[in-house]
Amino acid sequence: MSDTGAGPRVLIADDQELVRAGFRLILTARGIDVAGEAADGAEAVAMARRLAPDVVLMDIRMPVMDGLEAARRVLAHDPRCRVIMLTTFDLDRYVYTALSLGASGFLLKDVTPEHLAAAVRLVGTGDALLAPSITRRLVERYAAAQPPAAVHRDLAALTPREREVFTLLGQGLSNAELAAALRLSEATVKTHVARIFAKLGLRDRAQAVVLAYETGLVIPDRR
Repeated sequence: MSDTGAGPRVLIADDQELVRAGFRLILTARGIDVAGEAADGAEAVAMARRLAPDVVLMDIRMPVMDGLEAARRVLAHDPRCRVIMLTTFDLDRYVYTALSLGASGFLLKDVTPEHLAAAVRLVGTGDALLAPSITRRLVERYAAAQPPAAVHRDLAALTPREREVFTLLGQGLSNAELAAALRLSEATVKTHVARIFAKLGLRDRAQAVVLAYETGLVIPDRR
């Protein structure tokens, strides 16, 4: 066990054996328990159900079943599980779909060992890996091609203040920035954000940004 403390239990799903072995070495050396490895999406789903990991590192492109479908099935079976998508392309269009499905973020496969371990620990606490600003850039790229959707009926559950907070949250503002913009304390902002997540069934801030665009509450920059 490393001096950084125990981490979440992780399942690594990638069709490249060297990638799996490398990630296992990196994580175990830092005191993070690797519960298992899967070589394709179908195996990842089966192992996730059997092992109940806290975090799944899921490659997007895999044989038998791709990472998107595997992530969807894993999250449908265990909403408490956190999925980090692995990709070789920054702002991959598939990552946008993965975030919509409930993935907590993405990592490039050439990630540094320190960043990999930190990302797994962060997501394991229930937080989103992506900075909202990065998520916003990703969403804008792929939402801009679509016409603005009608505001989703679920947003009717929000109070006027919560809707205001959600709109700014969808624009990528942090809690500190939200507090400054609305002249509220950070504690009050955190309460609003928690209530918004509960009412809309959101897992984290990354998914909140995606929903804000998909509902038309925030309009992509079409320049």
